[in-house]
Amino acid sequence: MAHDSDPAYPTPPTPGRSRNMAAIKRRDTKPERTIRSMLHAAGKRYRVDLRLQLEGAKPRPDIVFTRARVAVFVDGCFWHCCPEHGRKPGVNGGYWGPKLERNVARDRAANEALTAAGWTVVRVWEHEVPEEAVERILGVLDAAAPTSRGARTR
Repeated sequence: MAHDSDPAYPTPPTPGRSRNMAAIKRRDTKPERTIRSMLHAAGKRYRVDLRLQLEGAKPRPDIVFTRARVAVFVDGCFWHCCPEHGRKPGVNGGYWGPKLERNVARDRAANEALTAAGWTVVRVWEHEVPEEAVERILGVLDAAAPTSRGARTR
């Protein structure tokens, strides 16, 4: 992803670091695949890495339940500044600090845009126990399930 046109976007200090960062997967990480597999086994169907076109934002949740309007993000502890495991890098703070701050700001903006558009946002940290994360997601999906219309009661 090129950010040459954005002077506020930090640039990697070396070509080697740039290559390393380009090789880091944006999707299909192990925690994400584990959670998706468990949701699928629970009978849930979803879209993966779907860019949503919202007013003023284009968030790209990792897992999207379109009918229930639930967006799930599986966040890496380092990249998204986990309060429990996130750490400030000791080297190249002038590069990493703004980059990580920008990630957190983008997360907040995505949450706000999704919520304003009527979506429920679930954020899962990579360190969370997958079974617990899936239970939380299933609880949100159950709460977001539309009531059956026209159902008869006898």
